[in-house]
Amino acid sequence: MIEMIVDSIRVSLMNYQRVVLLKEKDNSRYLPIWIGAAEADAIAVKLQGVPIQRPLTHDLIQSILDAFGARVKSIVVNDLKSDTFFAKIIIVFDGNQMEIDSRTSDAIALAVRVQAPIFAEENVLERAGIWLDKEPAKLLPEEAEKTDIKSKKVEGKKVTDEEMKRMSAFYEFIKDLNLDDFDKRKS
Repeated sequence: MIEMIVDSIRVSLMNYQRVVLLKEKDNSRYLPIWIGAAEADAIAVKLQGVPIQRPLTHDLIQSILDAFGARVKSIVVNDLKSDTFFAKIIIVFDGNQMEIDSRTSDAIALAVRVQAPIFAEENVLERAGIWLDKEPAKLLPEEAEKTDIKSKKVEGKKVTDEEMKRMSAFYEFIKDLNLDDFDKRKS
């Protein structure tokens, strides 16, 4: 498992869909995950410290966990099937650890509220992760073979034409990102 951080939430100018960009904590690999507008707002509200009048669903979940003395240990983006990311919320309650199946966007929204670490399985990152340089959205040369869209190989594994078609939207979106914009938002 690789620890990730929420780098940003972006909006595609082509279709106005939201994508949350998770970034490896100690590396330049990103994991773009398309999410709904409500889920994007739930994450952004917490990240930006926007005050809200009434608790959102994820705030309610946090309150329930607190009331029962449970805590979120971490969340894990653990699988990718048919363009859908899967996640688990790892909860510790009464000395026992439980894994709760969750939509990835809900798990991330809860993790940012309780400041729990976010992890991704290496196999998910191998299939959907994108290496970027600090230059405007360029693939790192030393990692190009690992994520070479044109040669259809991911770390020596053959990628099917169907997977290539599904991942092309992610590749094009990330390829056109300007990472300087991220730095401007943080200041």
